[in-house]
Order: sequence, then C-alpha cells, then structure tokens
Amino acid sequence: MRALLLAAGLGTRLRPLTQTIPKCLVPINGKPLMAYWLDMFCMEEISRVMVNLHYLSEQVSEYIANSPYREWVTTVYEETLLGTGGTLLKNRDFFDKEPVFMAHGDNLSIFDIKDFVKAHGSRPEHCEMTMMTFETDTPESCGIVELDREDVVCGFHEKTANPPGNLANGAVYIIEPSVFDFLEGLKKETIDFSTEVLPHYIGRINTFHNHQYHRDIGTMESYLTAQRDFS
Repeated sequence: MRALLLAAGLGTRLRPLTQTIPKCLVPINGKPLMAYWLDMFCMEEISRVMVNLHYLSEQVSEYIANSPYREWVTTVYEETLLGTGGTLLKNRDFFDKEPVFMAHGDNLSIFDIKDFVKAHGSRPEHCEMTMMTFETDTPESCGIVELDREDVVCGFHEKTANPPGNLANGAVYIIEPSVFDFLEGLKKETIDFSTEVLPHYIGRINTFHNHQYHRDIGTMESYLTAQRDFS
C-alpha cells in the first residue's frame, strides 16, 4: 500500500508561526509534525509515500532530502492548489491500482497502522473507503459523523454550529481504487474531498476509531495544547 501525505496548505490560521515555516514542519516537542507521520509510514504497512508541496516548498523538499525517509518519499509540487481530491486524482498513476492511505500532514495522530489496515480489510463489502474517527473537544470546527450499527457513516455534518455529537472525521483514510473512477467522472482538476466526495459515499464509508491520540493542528490554541500533551 502507498500513501499520500497532504502537505501543501498555507497554514493561515497558525500565523505568525507559519510565516517562515510550512505548517507540516512546525515542531511538536522539538519534532517536525511531518516526522510523526513519516515515522509511522516507513516502519509499518506503507511501501512508498507521496508528499504534495506548495507553500514554502523548498523547506519541505530540503527536510525530506536530508531525512532518514528520503528513500521512501516522492514529492510533487502543485503550482495551483488542487484540493485533496484533485491531488489524489492527478497522481493516480503513482498508486498503481492499489488502495491509498491518505492523510493530512497538519494533523497530529498516533495510532497503529496495522490495526487501521486490518479494519479496512474487514470492512462491509459495500464500503469503498475507511475513515478514521476521533472524539473532538471542538465539534463545531470539525466534520461530525453519524454511524449506523455496522459503524458505517450514515450522516455527515461539516463544521456546523450545533453538530449532533463529538465523533469527528479525522481526515485520515484508506481509499479503494474504485474511488478514482468517481473523481475522474467529475471532470475537473480542483476537487474538495469533504464537500464533493464524502457526501457521495455516505453509506459506503467504513470507520476506524482512534483511541490513542488525534488533533488537528489548525489553530494556535490547538498547537499549544499539543505541545503540552507531548511535553
């Protein structure tokens, strides 16, 4: 299985910290955020990793080139941001008709990849992807999911004022190759995964719950919380 680590974002909500450093390289307890992901990928079930670049891309390229992960990682530069679905579709050939492990590099997540892969392998037959879920302390800022008796997503509420619960989409997925056909059918380059893809697959998204640690490092408050958690 190959992975896509999304690392092209501007990190505007983390300014001024991200004025000089890309969001994926901000340090958590002295360790770049990206390194937490690459450590898991390169020691577990993942054979190759693609990282997309845009903002302060030279810093990310240099970090990877001088890291222990350089033999596993391929980078691709996006002159114009394509959205999560657009990036996935544009690099379809890299994944060689295999399931794709896709994660956002601006999340800090600790879990067992083998357990995640196992959950995907035992998903209900009609499901075409598996989504990581976690319990959030800020449900209004997340995509909140509702599950049926098989732990399949039956409802999705993207950043609403009064969501029905705190079970959130962690924006970490294992995606079957069949999803590429849907993306291609949209006939566009820029595709938002949360608003244009996930709603189409409601009822066909298996879930894996992260009981260990997951946090979106999207705001300075969340960043400081992660620093305290990992100090």
